[in-house]
Amino acid sequence: MMKKPVLIISALIIIFSCNKKEKTSQEKATVPKTETLENKSDEPDEDSAYVFPKTGKKVEDFITKPDIFEIQYQADGDLNGDKLDDIVIVRKDKKNKTALRPVLVLLQNQDKTYRLDKISHLAMPAEYNDSDFKFYDTEDVSIDKGILSIQLYGIGPSGNLFSHYKYFGKDLLLTNIETFNMGAGSHQSLDYDVMKGELFQELINTIEEEMPSTKKTFHLKPQKIKFENASPDAVIEDTYKVTDAENQN
Repeated sequence: MMKKPVLIISALIIIFSCNKKEKTSQEKATVPKTETLENKSDEPDEDSAYVFPKTGKKVEDFITKPDIFEIQYQADGDLNGDKLDDIVIVRKDKKNKTALRPVLVLLQNQDKTYRLDKISHLAMPAEYNDSDFKFYDTEDVSIDKGILSIQLYGIGPSGNLFSHYKYFGKDLLLTNIETFNMGAGSHQSLDYDVMKGELFQELINTIEEEMPSTKKTFHLKPQKIKFENASPDAVIEDTYKVTDAENQN
């Protein structure tokens, strides 16, 4: 007479365990989807403030919401070799000092209008961090002989960071990065030809009175990094790992 209740209880336990496992599996399956959606919503192009007109008669036409945004830097010159003066602008949020600063490349058409060709949210870092500290003391954007240069000068720990870009066909590629940093007991400069994979390092020993220098050349994997995907900070951080590992040997 006791077998029937035991069987019922066992069945209930099995059903409860199955439901629990099914629920747990469903919860685990939904976690990556939630994370993906959250990460996707953080992308600049999901925000209407980062959607720009494709064409314009003048540079101001590409600054949507002028009550919020303004042109911080502008450089003029022929970038793509068609003998027409192109324009590169850095857009700044008037109130939010930690906001992204998109860099827009505007190529001139034959009728003197402009078309938006490239956008980078990485080429120019935010001006300030959350602690109201300005990353670089002086910034400059220029076009010279078909080369777009973004030069960031820092007296403090940021140091100097210069990045250079050039058109190859329809692609605007990161060609070269230069850095200079002053640390405790030494100064370091790097000159990195990204497309050739050649990295030149100079270390100056400031502890000794004569300040001797050591020069090294590293051969890295050649890279073709598009302007819209290039983060000079991230690229140079990877080179630090190579030079630090070599110098420790």
